[in-house]
Amino acid sequence: MEEAMEFYEGAFGFTRRMLHESGSYGELETGATALAFCGETAMADTIPNGFTHARPEGQPGAFEIGIVTDDVEAQYSKALAHGADPAVPPAEKPWGQTVSYVRDPNGFLVEICSKIGV
Repeated sequence: MEEAMEFYEGAFGFTRRMLHESGSYGELETGATALAFCGETAMADTIPNGFTHARPEGQPGAFEIGIVTDDVEAQYSKALAHGADPAVPPAEKPWGQTVSYVRDPNGFLVEICSKIGV
């Protein structure tokens, strides 16, 4: 939990809203919304039928966190400097958006992109 929150604080500049004293739940301010984290033990208590565990090795799941920024290349480099694994380097798409992907320390995909049409 602490490692994941520190990654998002350093790589994307999010501000810590709270971390439960048990270390099993935390939230970061992102500006428009909060990004919440739930530890696997707490998730097991919450989801009675089980869940897929996130792991940095192997293929990522079909889920992403999207980060919109004015400078995709700089944000991509900053994420790598804070421990992200590269997945797809920044590239301009035919519709005018610059898009890249990294994997966070738990293996989740993070899309780092510009606004569409910018």
